[in-house]
Amino acid sequence: MALVDEFTGHRAHLIAVAYRLTGSVSDAEDAVQESWLRLAGLAEDKLARIKDLKAWLTTVVGRICLDRLRSAAVQRERYVGEWLPEPVVTPLTGAQGEDPLEVTVRDEGVRMAAMVVLDKLTPEQRVAFVLHDAFSVPFDEIAGALGVSVDTARQHASRGRKALKDAEPPPRASMVEQQELLDRFMRALFAGDVRAVTELLHPDAVLIGDSNGKARTTRRVMVGADKILRFFQGLLGKYEPGSLASGRPVLVNGDIGYYIPPRPSSDGTYLDLDAHVQTMAIRDGRVVAIYDIANPDKLTRVPADG
Repeated sequence: MALVDEFTGHRAHLIAVAYRLTGSVSDAEDAVQESWLRLAGLAEDKLARIKDLKAWLTTVVGRICLDRLRSAAVQRERYVGEWLPEPVVTPLTGAQGEDPLEVTVRDEGVRMAAMVVLDKLTPEQRVAFVLHDAFSVPFDEIAGALGVSVDTARQHASRGRKALKDAEPPPRASMVEQQELLDRFMRALFAGDVRAVTELLHPDAVLIGDSNGKARTTRRVMVGADKILRFFQGLLGKYEPGSLASGRPVLVNGDIGYYIPPRPSSDGTYLDLDAHVQTMAIRDGRVVAIYDIANPDKLTRVPADG
């Protein structure tokens, strides 16, 4: 029973590690569960040799996630369109919960923009960088997780660090700035105020959609304020009036976002509306990236009350 309690005490930390490594809630939870099974299956003599259980579990989770990342790289070759991390959606208002995922996304490094950048790394670079830079795991333990030498583990982390520096996302804007910008953007968009929307979008803003062909969104990265504006204007004409405005603000990986619930067309004149979770990155008071997750497989955990 003492072992169960000690493991439970480390669970939030392990979820944070696994989610940052995989970008998948289900993979993170599975990895943590598998780490428990490996721990519980140890013989007494091996269990007694573990000096730091948290460190041991972190390394085990890293090794499990490395296998999942390698498998995911193969699976994504068949993925339809762009791939985005599975969003962690929590209510915008009310007291902050202590669910491990809710605690995890308060870290700036887990905001959607930062998670997207992590996907640019190889599995080995991601594991080495995240374990060392985010969770202070020593390189000798990382080397064990990767099955490489300590020097090679350092190289993986260094290359990952350099790649991230070259594509560093903007820092997390304050909640007040995010809320104000989202409100202004939505009001301008639904009012058809082209000038106001354009002023709120960075000229080189990007729109990234994720549906795996199971819902409607852009399948390619859309670059440029003009293209994004025309895309949204086109959507307003395809869906029943007011349906896109039926969404509600939520927190998406700790940032302000927008949840649009599914809504079938009432008379068949317009398209059925798929569920969407959207969030954005802000730089210098303007939107530089919009992330639109519409793959229903990634929206199963959106709370019913938004």
